[in-house]
Amino acid sequence: MRFFEFQRDARGQTRKLVLAFAVTVALLVVAVNAALALAWGLTWGFWVPGEMHYPRHYFAVNTGVTLLFVLGGWWVETSRLAGNGGVRLAEQMGARLAQPSGDFDEKRFANIVDEMSISSGMKRPTAMVVPRDDGINAFATGWDENDAVVAVTRGALDNLNREELQGLVAHEFSHIGEGDTRLNMRLAGMVFGLEMLYRMGQTLFEPDTRDRRMAAALIGLAIMCAGWLGWVAGHALQAAVSRQREYLADARAVQWTRSRDGLGGVLRKVLSQQRAGVVSRPVGSVVQHMLLVANEAGSVAHWLDSHPTLDQRIRRIYGRSMGPLPLGRSEEPPVQTAPAPKERSTDAGDKSPDWTLI
Repeated sequence: MRFFEFQRDARGQTRKLVLAFAVTVALLVVAVNAALALAWGLTWGFWVPGEMHYPRHYFAVNTGVTLLFVLGGWWVETSRLAGNGGVRLAEQMGARLAQPSGDFDEKRFANIVDEMSISSGMKRPTAMVVPRDDGINAFATGWDENDAVVAVTRGALDNLNREELQGLVAHEFSHIGEGDTRLNMRLAGMVFGLEMLYRMGQTLFEPDTRDRRMAAALIGLAIMCAGWLGWVAGHALQAAVSRQREYLADARAVQWTRSRDGLGGVLRKVLSQQRAGVVSRPVGSVVQHMLLVANEAGSVAHWLDSHPTLDQRIRRIYGRSMGPLPLGRSEEPPVQTAPAPKERSTDAGDKSPDWTLI
């Protein structure tokens, strides 16, 4: 796997997509102003004799209100996600602290987290486990390294050998080290702000208590249309950024573990689970990007998916398509063979014992 090349490509694509996100917000402001200008003309300006005039500061106010909703919604949602803290957000997703003293598999997981922290030069994140989830999955949360959490499902502990679990943990460490959780929280906040603009238009469009729609309904409809288009574009860009960060984390995991079969084996076993109908417990769409493998069903289109397909990720790791692997840990402890006992001497005078000290 050309992991350095893939890392450069993923970072370059991310920068382009984040810039496209900013351009989308600017275009949304233009679209809202154009829609409101048309709505004003249809409700008033086109029917008044003489030259049509817009109210004073009409476009400045429209721009200010649009940015207030978009940026204000971004700030509110980002603050909410960041304020919960990594551990609290992980707990909301069903995780608890790992218990290495009472469970061998959780001890092995905690040891791998310690090893990966040393090898990556990062501060050790909190190790957590989702106990009632038979699907193979994992996620990372936290605003930065001081707040970071790496959580794995019970299905991952039960079905992955040590090399595969290392690949999975390395993938999540990459998300923390590259600031992916922070980036995606910001993008989720921006999409929430775009949705708030749509909600504002929806409120204006709704009929009054007497089931009558006033003149403001046309303005509300215009805002709804512009807001919906902006939300779809923002959601698509957010998903595109998330897919690039998944490619980057996959390449990082292979670089740190020096093994394609680590993370590659994880994805191939997930492929087996999906074909058998076993999926992880569902989580909200806001945190889909945090998972190793998305589990949100019913996606509208591929360009709204938060993750590349398993086949695409496996092909990048191995350079070719690979089939699923059987579930369960294939590793076996090494068999220690004791040296063969010495032959007893036929000499009657030989009093040496017939055992050896091993």
